[in-house]
Amino acid sequence: MGNKVSVVGAGFYGSTTALRLAQYNIFDTVVLSDIVEGKSEGLALDMNQSRSIEGFETKVIGATTTAEGAGYEATANSDVVVITAGLPRKPGMSRMDLIGVNAGIVRGVAENIAKHSPNAVIIVVSNPLDEMTALAQIATGFPKNRVIGQAGMLDTARFTNFVAEKLGVAVSSVKTLTLGSHGDTMVPVPSRCTVDGVALSEKLSAAEIEDLVTKTRNGGAEIVALLKTGSAYYAPSAAAARMAKAVIEDSGAIMPVCAWVDGEYGISGVYLGVEAELGRTGIRKVVETKLSDSELAELKAAAEAVRAKQADVQSL
Repeated sequence: MGNKVSVVGAGFYGSTTALRLAQYNIFDTVVLSDIVEGKSEGLALDMNQSRSIEGFETKVIGATTTAEGAGYEATANSDVVVITAGLPRKPGMSRMDLIGVNAGIVRGVAENIAKHSPNAVIIVVSNPLDEMTALAQIATGFPKNRVIGQAGMLDTARFTNFVAEKLGVAVSSVKTLTLGSHGDTMVPVPSRCTVDGVALSEKLSAAEIEDLVTKTRNGGAEIVALLKTGSAYYAPSAAAARMAKAVIEDSGAIMPVCAWVDGEYGISGVYLGVEAELGRTGIRKVVETKLSDSELAELKAAAEAVRAKQADVQSL
């Protein structure tokens, strides 16, 4: 214990992430902050009152912050900070439609985090994910290994769920992987997908796999369209919390995340969805996996697509 994690943004995503982190019972303190006065304090009070029922001791603290930086002292000396702040998508919106407004929010949050928690590992979940991860690194000035984006964990979980449902098997028997961007240039990797150790291509036709790939790519938009007033948060929060857990436990767990790529796969100088080993320093190393020629070509195309957008965020 003695570890501290802060979650910035107390919407559905942030509050659910904070609760998951508290229930792990591996942190001394979880700080939940928001610009809406009293919201995070009320949620923290509610979560703390669940401790005796769920059997965890982690203390949840709520803090109201301002755009000018007031209130961030509550997050000081955090080991990990999860940035969920920003607007969610509305039906018909792409993640990229959020870039202008969320860039200003994420930049402000990142600057305040850097001021109060200069040694933190930052996990970004605000959309558009790849661009906001790049922006958070620029705004903090942190080493690139200490700023990570959450996307591949979520997209892989969606792919796994769709495969399990299609085949009527346990999700625990399915292994999938998605790389690339969190958006149109997402790269599901069917060559790395198995069901009870058997290649997915032996269980489903190429057309059926392609259909599941499309469903995975559109997984978030499907939920946004159904909810009408927000976006997904149960699966995304599970992914972000698992990443924070891997960091704080220095576990070396290999996860698909948005990480700085510098030479791996013949790609350099861009934040991109790849597999990486996580520990107390954030990204210990990017783990290259064997891809088919077409998958590698798609990954390189994704890198170029996000590279252009990540260059744009420097001025936002």
